[in-house]
Amino acid sequence: MSELTETETQDPEAASGGGRGGPKLRSRKGGAAIPLDDADRRLMNLMQSEFPLDPEPYAKLAAAAEMPVAELMARARRLLDGRIIREITPIFDTRALGYASMLVAAKVDREYPHRPAKIINSHPGVSHNYLRDHEFNLWFTIATPPDSRLGLEGTLDVLQRLTGAESIRQLPTLTMFKINMNLEMEGGTDALAAKAEAVLPRELEPQPYDDFDVEVIRAVQGPMAVTERPYDDAAAALGLDAEALLAHMEGFAERGILRRVAAILFHRRAGFSANGMGVWRVAPEDVAEVGGRMAAVRGISHCYRRPTYPDWPYSVFTMAHGRSKEECDAVLQSIADEHDLHGADRAVLYSSTEFKKVRLRYFTPDYEKWEREHAPEAFAGAAGSGQP
Repeated sequence: MSELTETETQDPEAASGGGRGGPKLRSRKGGAAIPLDDADRRLMNLMQSEFPLDPEPYAKLAAAAEMPVAELMARARRLLDGRIIREITPIFDTRALGYASMLVAAKVDREYPHRPAKIINSHPGVSHNYLRDHEFNLWFTIATPPDSRLGLEGTLDVLQRLTGAESIRQLPTLTMFKINMNLEMEGGTDALAAKAEAVLPRELEPQPYDDFDVEVIRAVQGPMAVTERPYDDAAAALGLDAEALLAHMEGFAERGILRRVAAILFHRRAGFSANGMGVWRVAPEDVAEVGGRMAAVRGISHCYRRPTYPDWPYSVFTMAHGRSKEECDAVLQSIADEHDLHGADRAVLYSSTEFKKVRLRYFTPDYEKWEREHAPEAFAGAAGSGQP
């Protein structure tokens, strides 16, 4: 899961479960939902890593893939039509934009979790929502904008009231080591468990931006079409040429506002049917070093330091993705063995149902609309006070 930030209404390929029969973990036995060859997998690795900030990005990708550009674009369209690629989109940094966000674990009715999940999903800042095999059974990520009347705490209060959740545990990011939902499409389990150079923590402080920056974000966020010049439409809407827009986006990247432009996959349909949240009890003085080394594992998409509680001693969270539960287990076991974290020092929570998985949209009216509908008291007296 992420703070992820990387989510749709319930994926039909997601595992069912969480009802009266209890969670059922399912794996896709036949691999991807449509046949993929080596060139498809190479293309997805390229497009997940860094979609070029270039007026003609597919020509750049074609050169890197050693493939004719027409063939590459045809493959990209096929992967989109087959719902292997969810969308090709800019990925912005939520905290750099001043949005407050966190992972939340909620203890809801185990017999009927779908009702509270639907209520939580209604908030536009909820990007991920999963049923997991734990006493705290509903895990979601949520963000609120800088001008939210409720703020994050107030929003969670409203959600707890609406869902009847017995308890909500707040798990904000204290240190971000990695957030990169980039699935290894070409290699096997060994590649997923492979070690790379240790990762330094990322800066999470809000960055300054102005009204034009907001207009650019509104224009470019969301799915990009597979055309030779996919940035042209957004540029024209802003009264710019593509080169000027891309220069502005390069500035976003330098300022930490834009993480990258990339293809986001339907991970289950791409063959990655399992995801396990590995949590680790790490001594406070070792978290910086150990977290960086855990984040360097190829099969780990997200790695954070989060607060501990008397009944929750785990300070480091890692998300592993695999083609099966066994492959996830292998990735997490490699971490356990490297750091000698076994027994009570580790736990793995698997998702049994994916209730929501979408990309966040920024600077939209949906947040205020939700707050006015579910917490009108926050706006009481605003008309007479000159506030919007």
